[in-house]
Amino acid sequence: MLGAAGIQAAGATAAALPLRVTASSFASSPAVVYRALTGCTPAEAQIDDDRAFDRHVLASILSVAVTEPGSITESSGLTADDFAALIVGWFPHVSVLLSVLAVGEHDEDEEAAMVRDLLLKHRSTSGEVGRWLAAMVARRAMQPEHLWEDLGLRSRTELSRLLMRHFEPLARDNTRNMRWKRFFYRKLCEDDGMVMCSTPVCSQCGDFAECFGEESGESRMAIRRREVELRSAGVA
Repeated sequence: MLGAAGIQAAGATAAALPLRVTASSFASSPAVVYRALTGCTPAEAQIDDDRAFDRHVLASILSVAVTEPGSITESSGLTADDFAALIVGWFPHVSVLLSVLAVGEHDEDEEAAMVRDLLLKHRSTSGEVGRWLAAMVARRAMQPEHLWEDLGLRSRTELSRLLMRHFEPLARDNTRNMRWKRFFYRKLCEDDGMVMCSTPVCSQCGDFAECFGEESGESRMAIRRREVELRSAGVA
């Protein structure tokens, strides 16, 4: 099995220079990355069983994380060792290509760590996937868009399924369908004995739409895929 040290060493060698060029091109679009990871487009993904769904979720998160500036370990929230284990276990056919994008560790964000620990506290599955997802969801929750978009998922429904599968006790507490990011912070405040809101009833709050507003729209993955298709059509 290729460990994190092996991945970092491979990425540091001069011989990896052509691979870096390939990796940079590979990381230009989430849609391209997703296809390389899974062999299909997000729209074609079959997620009927739990393992297929987990694979889709992991590929979706990696696809958006790898296209952002900096190391994928930073943008995904994973340590180098966890990233290496995930790739070798789920996407071994691209482990060499991704090795050059995962050099180095990142400083842990205190806010992301709080969300990660909240998720870990409410895990409903065993194994590494749930632990990885706690870190990945927490890190992506620091991004500015709807959480399902920042995870590269196709809809909020997929995010709800992810949370119900791996963090069911926490997900079941969201009885009023609050936006997930807001819900996480509300739970953190409750756990600390703090009062997060100035109004006693949500319906009286001026920020009601920010907490309970609709979370729909076209996914970032679909937008990027269309951009790639338009560029290809222009070249042709």
